[in-house]
Amino acid sequence: MTEPARSETRLETSRLIAAPAADVFALLCDPQGHVAIDSSGMLQDATGEPVTAAGDSFVVHMDRESLNDFPEMGRYDVTVTIQEYEPDRLISWNILGRVRPQIGHVYGYRLDTDESGGTLVTSFYDWSDIHPDWAAAGIFPVISEDALRATLGILDRTVRRGFVRP
Repeated sequence: MTEPARSETRLETSRLIAAPAADVFALLCDPQGHVAIDSSGMLQDATGEPVTAAGDSFVVHMDRESLNDFPEMGRYDVTVTIQEYEPDRLISWNILGRVRPQIGHVYGYRLDTDESGGTLVTSFYDWSDIHPDWAAAGIFPVISEDALRATLGILDRTVRRGFVRP
């Protein structure tokens, strides 16, 4: 595990996972993979096929009650749209939901092959380009560094056990 990186508008944390980058990346491209590794409890299910390029998207069925910060939001859907896609190296996405203006935050993973044959996986959450209305609201980061780290732990376990699409 490496030390997390933190700035005013970005969180990063890393974990060495004893699996090839291709296995990790395959899970991260699969909408059900996102649900399987979510530590927040917000991601309930997903609809769509695994992504294969920037611009691809899928729908995630959410439940905001899991965070208990805006329980009145209840259950809702968001569209995940891939922004960066480099096979076995990098995947990032933004989220389009029902809120207006759209938020503009970005989540993603960077994968680096380790000399041990494993993969150093870095999870990042960036809200540097959020809409000014959301920046003024003072609610970021929505997901904590601890949640990113916990998701990496679940990712590790899920990949090592051989993630199978439901």
